[in-house]
Parts: sequence; C-alpha cells; structure tokens
Amino acid sequence: MKAKATLKQIAKELNVSVSTVSKALNDSPEISEQTKIRIKEYAKLKNYKPNVIGLNLKNRKTKTIGVIIPNILNSFFAKVFSGIEKVADEKGYNVITCISNESLEKEINTLEMLSNGTIDGFILSVSEEAQKQHEFNHFKEIINEGTPIVMFDRIADEVECDKVVVDDFDSALNATQHLINIGCKNIALFSSVDNLSVGKLRVEGYLKALQNNDIVINENLIVRTDSEEDLKDRIEIVFDNNKIDGIFALEENDSVAALRIGVKKGYKIPEELSIIGFADGILASRRLSPSLSTVSQHGPEIGEAAAKLLIERLESKEENLPYKTTVIKTELRERESTRKI
Repeated sequence: MKAKATLKQIAKELNVSVSTVSKALNDSPEISEQTKIRIKEYAKLKNYKPNVIGLNLKNRKTKTIGVIIPNILNSFFAKVFSGIEKVADEKGYNVITCISNESLEKEINTLEMLSNGTIDGFILSVSEEAQKQHEFNHFKEIINEGTPIVMFDRIADEVECDKVVVDDFDSALNATQHLINIGCKNIALFSSVDNLSVGKLRVEGYLKALQNNDIVINENLIVRTDSEEDLKDRIEIVFDNNKIDGIFALEENDSVAALRIGVKKGYKIPEELSIIGFADGILASRRLSPSLSTVSQHGPEIGEAAAKLLIERLESKEENLPYKTTVIKTELRERESTRKI
C-alpha cells in the first residue's frame, strides 16, 4: 500500500515550515496562490490525507455526521439516507454511515467508535434490540459527553434530543378509517414490528378507528409479532379460520406477505379483499400485482429534516438550544389493492 505523507515530511521536502503547509492546504489567504498550488500538488502526489481526529482536537469540528441505520435491506432507511446526504452535501458536511443490524451491542460500539472525535453528531434510528430491552443509556451518555443526536422514525421518549417522526398513530387511524369507508367490516391487522415504538403507535391508531366506528375488536384478526416468518405462518391461520374483507399491514414485508397469501387463498383483490400497508419502496408500487395501496412515510423528507436539525444545533452559538420534534405527515397512496369509494 502506498505510504501516506505527513505535514512534517511535506514541509521538509519543500523546505517550508509545517505551518505554511497547513495553511496552504486549508486555503489560507496568508499564503500565495503559487505556493498553495505547489504544496497541494506535492501533497496529492505523496498521497497526503488530513488527520481528521487531529483536526478535531484543534478546531473542534470535523464537518462529518455519523448516521446509524438499523437495517440496510429496508428501502425506507435508504430513502431517509438520501435526504440526509442531500442536506449534508449542501451544507458542506461529510457522512459516515454504519448499520446496527438491529443489535444493541453493535449500536453501542458504533457510537463509542465514532464519538472519539471522528464525527460532530449523530443521526440514527434506534435498533430493535435496544427498544425491546428498553436500553437507552448509551444515547444519554453520548449526549452528556457533548455529542448531539437526532433520532428519526424509531425514537426513545426517555432520551432528550432532537427527533423526527411521522404521525404513526394518525396515519394508522386514517388508513383503517379508509378501509371502513370503502365497506370493509372485518379488518385484520398484521404486524412483525411489535417490539418497535412505531409498531405500537400504529396498532393504537387501528384500534381507535375501530372504536370510533363501533366495530367490535376481534382478537382473532390481529397478529402481532417480532418475526416475519412467524407472521407468515399466523397470517395463513387467520385466512383459514376467519372471514376477512380488509387488511392493514404495519410494515412493507408484512404488506407483501398479506397480499401474496390472500391471492394464494383465492381472494379477488380488491373486489373481495382490500389491503393497505405501511411501505415506501418500489416493491409495493411497481413489482406487485395488483399494486399495493400504501401509507407513504416520505423517507427523503425525514432525512432532510433530521440533517437540518443536527446542523442547526452544531452551528448554533446558543449553548442550550431547546430540543425540537419535527412531525412529517404521511400520505395514503391508493393503488390497485383497495376498492374505490
């Protein structure tokens, strides 16, 4: 591997001071353009890379944001990241992305690794294991050490920090109400995200909609689990033992499973069975037949809002800036899986 030069080595080779090299590489007006070009070209030739941690110790800024997402396979998180990246780029910040894989231990290790001076602040969605164990002290410790955190989607109410959420309760209530409005009377609920804060809020919205319409809650139509495989088996049981005409699914994979099993069981969709699911990916809109009606979470907007909150805090001169919670409104997108009113 090609060796990387240091400021001291470059200064020695070009017969200038270390201070001159540093100022030239940082475009200081104190250094002539000719000297800047000479030093920059030589530094590039010698594979010089700035020591980010060293710069941070001196300047207290790295202009780098750490992003921790729970699941790389979920298209929602990819869309959120695109929004973060867009704002970060506009504001001159770099982004380091890590994946917790829903692991509490990996989440803790990543926070510790990046908070040693590598980044200025974090944007993250809490891992499933942390929410399941109700363990949030690692976030509080990082914030107490002076590194700000913005949580999005999956948040911890116990942690005081900036947050970006969607209106999960209202979205679920409105989606269930829409199924009722188009004539559904036996509406099943399928969830593989019952450990997550968002899953619990969506269940509450579904139950509230039934209550508002004097529909008796049928526990036989409600499947709540934290396993996609378990969910599929239990969906089969619901179809085999109950009459249903509507489904509200709380996550994209739950929605896809419900649609495919419904088709397999011989239901005509949407004539006999209408389905709405929380989803943000192209799978729901383009790759399924019939296409799936969804509650769209506007992932890019969530990412943009989170990045703006963090950068506002990082660049604020006010020490005790009040924490904010930004709510992004969802949108019900009707496609082929729901009947028309």
